[in-house]
Amino acid sequence: LKPEATMKAELTDVNDTRKTVTIEIPSDLVDAAIDRVARDYSRRVRIPGFRPGKAPARVIKQRFKEQILHEASHDLIPRALDEVLRDKGVEPVSQPEVPHLHVTEGQPLTFSASFDTLPAFDPGDLTSIAITRPSGKIEDEAVDNALQRLRDRAARMETVDGRGVIDGDIVTVDLVRTDKDGASDTHTDVAIEMGASANPPGFDAQLLGAEPGAIKSFTVSFPPDYPSGELAGTDVSYTVTVKGLKRRVLPELDDDFAKDMGEFDSLAALRGRVREDLEHEGKHAVERSVRGDLMKALAARVPFDVPAALVDREMDRRLEEFAQRLMEQNIDPRQAGIDWGAFRESQKDAAREAVASALVLDEIARREALAIGDDEVEQEIGRYAERAGRTPAAVRAALEKEGGISRVRAGLRREKSIDFVMARASITGE
Repeated sequence: LKPEATMKAELTDVNDTRKTVTIEIPSDLVDAAIDRVARDYSRRVRIPGFRPGKAPARVIKQRFKEQILHEASHDLIPRALDEVLRDKGVEPVSQPEVPHLHVTEGQPLTFSASFDTLPAFDPGDLTSIAITRPSGKIEDEAVDNALQRLRDRAARMETVDGRGVIDGDIVTVDLVRTDKDGASDTHTDVAIEMGASANPPGFDAQLLGAEPGAIKSFTVSFPPDYPSGELAGTDVSYTVTVKGLKRRVLPELDDDFAKDMGEFDSLAALRGRVREDLEHEGKHAVERSVRGDLMKALAARVPFDVPAALVDREMDRRLEEFAQRLMEQNIDPRQAGIDWGAFRESQKDAAREAVASALVLDEIARREALAIGDDEVEQEIGRYAERAGRTPAAVRAALEKEGGISRVRAGLRREKSIDFVMARASITGE
């Protein structure tokens, strides 16, 4: 097809990023496509009374009319769109939307397609970006809190005798739970920590003072705003048999505790390692904060509304990434009790910002001719292979199979754009 000679095409701007192109394919090209599909059918199908491939075109077109016209339209429209858009120098970032069309032999085919594209824009003066780098200083309180968490994890459980339940106890119980409809379920040897936030409202108060062997029956009224939707605003009856009490006992924070934690000869040595680890984590947290603020500043420089198709694509990517993380933890995403629609919607603002900042980085790379060499791509593949415990050749083969090499190159180019911006932005300490 030669659009400048055989087709009429008009491009209309709906807004800064949304375009509509109207194309008229002449009748001779429509008929040629129909004849081409009909010849293919003649070779492939058998018609009673005719030798294979010898049935007249009119018979083929009559018997397989709908199928032939459908295939002809699917042949004509993508080719016409591709050639017209290439001729006009327009590159869609979303799949062009084409309404259902009917092709008629002997008639021109006129259709309109809507799609998103990205205009060139000026990212502005990069030296005007001002970011404050937060302090990475680790206070003594943070070290104390980390040591306390180590104590909590090292706690041992001791059986308690001679008294009733008090706050903080771990109570082993059998319980029968009956809902408002009279349906009951029984649970045995359940360990319940008194004072835990997950306990039903008022549940703990009913067990305080109870000694092993006691049986307590009571009703819990769940408030209308209770997080668990099926329980909110309902009354549930419990019959609880107290079977045993335990208490969490924390080790003393001393040199012996430090030695139990590993190769530390004193509490001072353990405290020093904890501080080093917190400083290491803090350094990365500071860099993430600076990078996040930079992305926000760049996203604000996009002078048009980010195409919804790109935002939807990023939301889908985030949802799939989260589901993948669950599966890596041996959690079935379908059984995780997650409202996936609500989760996806919650990612909309972050997705829009991520897309906008990526557009700015790509525009900077284009304007500054920032390129990624093949050696840089190979180094990145090697780093990924090392993390994944695979060979670089296997990683490259997998990427090539799914068309992922271009994504690696694009990601590296954006990182180079970030370095370019960082070198010019004003980043000051807190």
